[in-house]
Amino acid sequence: MADQMARRIRDVIAPLRVPPDTRVRLPKDFDPRYKARLARKKDGAEILQRGVELLADQQARLAAQRTHGLLVVLQAPDAAGKDGTIRHVMSGVNPQGVHVHSFKQPSAEELDHDYLWRYSDHLPARGEIAIFNRSHYEEVLVVRVHPDLLDRQRIPPSARQGNMWRRRYREINAWERHLVGNGFRIVKLFLNVSKEEQRQRLLQRIDRPDKNWKFSMSDIQERKRWDDYQAAYGDMLTHTSTPWAPWYVIPADRKWFARLAAAAVIADALIGIGAQFPTVDAATRRALKEVRASLEASASA
Repeated sequence: MADQMARRIRDVIAPLRVPPDTRVRLPKDFDPRYKARLARKKDGAEILQRGVELLADQQARLAAQRTHGLLVVLQAPDAAGKDGTIRHVMSGVNPQGVHVHSFKQPSAEELDHDYLWRYSDHLPARGEIAIFNRSHYEEVLVVRVHPDLLDRQRIPPSARQGNMWRRRYREINAWERHLVGNGFRIVKLFLNVSKEEQRQRLLQRIDRPDKNWKFSMSDIQERKRWDDYQAAYGDMLTHTSTPWAPWYVIPADRKWFARLAAAAVIADALIGIGAQFPTVDAATRRALKEVRASLEASASA
């Protein structure tokens, strides 16, 4: 049954993976409304529940073995559903073993260091899962669309010569390869929402009192740069989907399928780690047997 589930997961996520050295053009190459062969939301809910249960089991093994860690990177346009994806997909795991970090504008201290410094401090420990809600990829996305932000980073002129973005792609790829080589698996999810679906969700935030708190005028300003962001996302996917840390483009127009697909990619990564509950040696087993006999005797006394 477990092998069958693993195969089904791989079948679901295979079309979502960005092959290395592939030129990605959005939205042409990935349909935001893709839903595999699932016809109904109800079918997706049942599969998601099984995926959440599988994630909980795999997380317990990861925590017990404590040789590997998992980093989940979430990037997306505004209103694509990052928070909801985290909440639903990770609903069954032990919260002690999962840490979510949402990166906002860098602080003065963070700006005094290189652009990857603040992300390193929040990487998972062995046995843990860390989720970056926005991540180091902001440094080739929002900073690229708004190049004036580079001035705040006080980068010397010599470091801004040539193709700075290509250089950052190479640096990020090397950093991620270092992490993977040290036992930390990286799952990179790009939630691919269409411009029309984003418009509808922003309208919901305005029209529904329970969603008003989510609305920000900055979302509208960023929406005006939609084409610039789509180009930046395409270049990011093109240049940083690697054999050791590939990108998965998650169709996000249907929230139920986005959550299912995200859970499937994360579960596949954990299965690939192959973590197992540690076994104890013969001496420990004998000691446990003696303790068990003592406890049984005390119950009957």
